[in-house]
Amino acid sequence: MAEISFDDFLKVDIRVGQIVRAEPFPEARKPAIKMWIDFGPEIGERKTSAHVTVHYTPESLVGKRVMAVVNFPPRQIGPVRSEVLVLGVPDAEGAVVLLSPDQDVPLGGRMH
Repeated sequence: MAEISFDDFLKVDIRVGQIVRAEPFPEARKPAIKMWIDFGPEIGERKTSAHVTVHYTPESLVGKRVMAVVNFPPRQIGPVRSEVLVLGVPDAEGAVVLLSPDQDVPLGGRMH
């Protein structure tokens, strides 16, 4: 595992957002869901997609708070322009489980 400096870590802007809309993404190579995430007034709403269909449906995601990297450049994924990277960890079978705060925190709060 390569070490990074604390200054390198500070360059990654990870914020809490709330999923306000979610839809199936049938055009994706692997099953995925498109999401619109509200990061509060400073950042606003951003769009992304993720391979999270094992544990989540679009309906179950709406209202969920998630952690995401907000300062990567946008990336075109098929017809979707991904503006953030939602964070998750694999379960025992490798399916993604989204990271989210376990308390009610303000939208746009930065991880530190």
